[in-house]
This record gives sequence, structure tokens and C-alpha cells, in this order.
Amino acid sequence: MHRLVQVDVGSGKTLVALIAALFVIEQGYQAILMAPTEVLARQHGAVIGGLCDAIGVSTETLTGSTPAAARRAILAGVAAGEVDLLVGTHAVIQADVRIPQLALSIIDEQHRFGVRQRGASGTATETDHVAHLLVMSATPIPRSLALTLYGDLELSLIDELPAGRLPIRTAIVREKDEDAVWTACRKQLAAGRQVYVIYPVIEETEGQDLKAATVEWERLQAEVFPGQKVALLHGRLKAREKDAVMNAFSAGDVQVLVATTVIEVGVDVPNATAMVIHNPERFGLAQLHQLRGRIGRGEHQSWCWLLCDRYLGEESFQRIRFFAEHDDGFDLAEEDLRQRGPGDAWGVRQSGAPGFRLANPLTDGEIVRVCREDAREFLAADPRLASAAGRLVAAALKESFGRHVPLQAG
Repeated sequence: MHRLVQVDVGSGKTLVALIAALFVIEQGYQAILMAPTEVLARQHGAVIGGLCDAIGVSTETLTGSTPAAARRAILAGVAAGEVDLLVGTHAVIQADVRIPQLALSIIDEQHRFGVRQRGASGTATETDHVAHLLVMSATPIPRSLALTLYGDLELSLIDELPAGRLPIRTAIVREKDEDAVWTACRKQLAAGRQVYVIYPVIEETEGQDLKAATVEWERLQAEVFPGQKVALLHGRLKAREKDAVMNAFSAGDVQVLVATTVIEVGVDVPNATAMVIHNPERFGLAQLHQLRGRIGRGEHQSWCWLLCDRYLGEESFQRIRFFAEHDDGFDLAEEDLRQRGPGDAWGVRQSGAPGFRLANPLTDGEIVRVCREDAREFLAADPRLASAAGRLVAAALKESFGRHVPLQAG
């Protein structure tokens, strides 16, 4: 399997990953689940570990901050085949990690990893076969979306939200109307809900006129949300400090969370119904969609305000407007592909001008589809490329693409 599962935020990717892993574990093999951040990896480890304990499946979680003694014990258990499912960050694909019976590599939030990182995840096995590869994302990177058009990467769509979810209402707001946004947020707080406020940078720097999370956090506490508990979360905090803040917000002890993109993935607080994103032009479509996906996870209506405090160029404004008008991750991924280009299908660039020689997958989709079907029919009739025509194809493939085989990780 070499498959991309495109599933919108909050629609159950973790459960899909676990069920896939259980298929290979039942056959006596091992699986890994790799997440881009420690917060998400630990969350996956806790949720999956609780489910697996009940059915006798052994799981461990490994991140960069795992203590040395615990790391050695986990690696020994994995190498001995005693750990069925290893969950973690890129720490699970380091050179000293031996997973002898690896049969399935699952990459969550695929757009947050590089091509080589995803490629390495499938080569740690010591079996006679390359591990199956499952990549998951709400907003696939342009290159991955292009690869699904070629047929190099199969595509599965989960296009439904869980029952009872309401569409998130998104609006672009100018700086002069900022007070109205804060008034709306205070109404949500009065109803017992919680609020995210997102900034693109942690601290102010000389020559940059962006609002910074640390400075605005102090202002929001004193002027905008007096009497409310306002917390700050960013990537420079230590792991235990991040956990403490997120646990307090999840428990409802913190009403307003001021944060950077550290909350982009894996944060699940159904009671949070409002989000204010400052300088949205500084974020890509995938980031914006992931951020907005932190709200709208409960039964109540949610709102997302895109607060623009400067003049935006035409291209930036069109991107922001497209995001405000669309809530489907696949629509946003296709627009990202259209705007940024698909990158290298056989290299490591994940976006940019592709340099196509014969066809462009965006404008020649029907030709690509016909070619893909012809190729599949050819392989069905001659799977080992042993015929005269097959040998010519095999030689051409080896000459053109053989050196790139380790990088075919979506």
C-alpha cells in the first residue's frame, strides 16, 4: 500500500490509523505512527495506548524528550518484537531505531514532514518486503496531491464530518473593526465557551511590525479580557510547560489561549468556539485550515475571524478570501496546488514549478487519467515486465527513475 488518506480535521484520522495498524499486528508484524509534534505524538500515544491495552496490543511512545533510560528500554522492546505499535515524532526513524518486523508506516499530518523523512519511515524494516505506507492529512502538500493524479499515490477520501458538527463561520476583519471581534469573543466567554487568539510570531523584532504573542498576551489580559484566565502557549516553552497550559485549557481552567502555530495540529477542545487569527496573510492555506480546525469540534456554532491590520496585496487577499469562503480541506489543498505548483514528482521539492515535459496534471487531468489506466492494464497483462515491450519499459524506468526509488513516500 502506498496511500494518502485525505480526511478533514476532527474526522477520526487517529482511529483510521489504529485500525490499519491492527491489520498488520494481527499477522505478527509491527507498525509505527509518526506525528510532527511532541504534543500530538503524546496525545496519540495516550489515546491509542488506552484502546490497545484493552485488546492486548503493546504500544510505546517515543519523542525527542523521552528520558535516556526510558528510550533505551523502548528501543530494546521494539528490537525484540515486544512492542507492536511505536508512536512518536521523527525520533522513531533515527538510525538507532530497529523495527525488525515493520510492515506499516503511518505518517500523520503528512504536510509537516519532508520527503526524505517520510521515505525513511518505510525503510526501517528487516523483513523481505518494503513496509506499507499510509500518509494522512487534512490538507495534503501540493506534491502529494499531484502524485495522486499520477497514480503513484493512491487516494482515499473521508468527506464527512462526525454527526452534529456545524460549519465554522469565517470572516475577514479590518483593524478598525477589531473591537467588534473582541465583543463577540466576550459573548462566547459569557456563554461558558473558550477562545483561541493566534499570532504569527512569538516576540517583536526590530524592523518587523507584526503583533507578537508575548506582548499581546499582556495586553489581552489587562485590557480585553479582564477577569478571565488568559494563558500563553508557544514553541519555546519547555515540554512540561506546554503540557500544563494545554491541560488547563482542556480542563476549562483557562478561558483564552494566546498561541502561535504550536496548536496547529492535535489539539482537541470541543468547548472552544471562537478563534481570532492575526496577520492571516503570514500563514499558508494548510496552516490556516489546521488552525481553524481547532474549533468547531463540539455541538455549538463556532466563529473564526481573520484580523488584517495592514494593506494586503492582491495575491494575498485572494488567498485569504478563498480560505474564508471554503471549509473543505480538499478544496483548499487543490487551490494550494494551483497557486504553488506541485514540485518534483521524482525529487524532494514539495511545491513550485514542476517543469513538466508532456502534460500538466492541473490542466490535462483527462490525459493523465487515460495514461494511468493504460499503465495499469499494461502491468496487469505483464506484471513482471517480461515481454519484449515490458523489457523496454523496465529499462526506461530504471534509466529515468531508478535512483529516486527511496524517495517515493508521497
